[in-house]
Amino acid sequence: MLQISGAPEKGPTDIAGMIASSMRRMGVTGLPRNYEIFYEVFTGTNRDLVRDFEALNGRPTQEALDRLALKYFTQNSRQTIVENAQEQIASRAQEILSLLGRERSSLEKFGVILDQTSSGLKGRSEMSHDIMRKIVGIMAAATETTIAQGRQITQAMEEKSSELEEVRSQLKRYKRLADTDPLTRIWNRRAFDKRMAGIFDEQRSVMFHALILADIDGFKAINDQYGHPIGDKILQGVAQILKTQCTDDCFVARTGGEEFAIIVEGLSEEATVKLAETVRLAVEKAEFIVGSGARKCGPIRISLGVCMASDAANADELYAKTDQALYASKVDGRNRVTLFSSIPKGKFMKNWLLYRND
Repeated sequence: MLQISGAPEKGPTDIAGMIASSMRRMGVTGLPRNYEIFYEVFTGTNRDLVRDFEALNGRPTQEALDRLALKYFTQNSRQTIVENAQEQIASRAQEILSLLGRERSSLEKFGVILDQTSSGLKGRSEMSHDIMRKIVGIMAAATETTIAQGRQITQAMEEKSSELEEVRSQLKRYKRLADTDPLTRIWNRRAFDKRMAGIFDEQRSVMFHALILADIDGFKAINDQYGHPIGDKILQGVAQILKTQCTDDCFVARTGGEEFAIIVEGLSEEATVKLAETVRLAVEKAEFIVGSGARKCGPIRISLGVCMASDAANADELYAKTDQALYASKVDGRNRVTLFSSIPKGKFMKNWLLYRND
């Protein structure tokens, strides 16, 4: 069982002037990101953003605006974070190189002292006790200084290396965020495109991959009936079902709107179709409950298309053929699985092209 627990339009044409005036009145710094937030609020295109902005009560702090930017403009924010992390990595690496340079310089100076002392002793058969004591004192001081400097540099390098590793870990986390769909928490279209391209890097890899595309049937009607917040919960629920039904070898992504993709590895054509059918049945049997009233929403159904990577020449063709199979499932009545190789040649090609170019 899956529990599924606006701004008015602006008329004036000089919206840029209105935004600038409002930002000045509220004491908001004229940063590009702040302007972007105000523009979205004034145009009312994002109702959730308008609601969160109004909750700031007319005197937003920069920290509050930054939180809105991170929430609603994730792609650009994450890109900035990644770039900052890369700069930190470069900075830490440069600091480590500088420490190594200092260590090398210290050792070279110590070597010079040894060479000069050794040269000064050559040819001297007799030497007073005071001179010998001074020489020993100088050498001991130089040795102690070199050792101390070495310890300091070693400690500093350990600290910088630790910082560098922390930045690297942070960068890795943010790169994963950049490849994650913020609503469903599965892979997004960006990650999907990269994974698809990798299938065709080696011919051997092509033989062991397949693609499944799934699309929620009648999703617009669901949004119209229950509203977009409930529609979002349904998308999250379907994504979770797909993740649960697929093995760790499968790559599950939301590729846009109500469409999902599963890149399958290591299964035969028959087994891939069986997996798609298992996913379809799991979604159909799931109970989606709306709000606290425990009113059922659904049943929710999906249509699926399947194509083996060996039936395509590249990633684009694999996607197109799988999409044709998905279209065939829609045309044939929805809530079903269609294998591309089972479609009579040219049966849906013309209508599919018209559908995709619409």
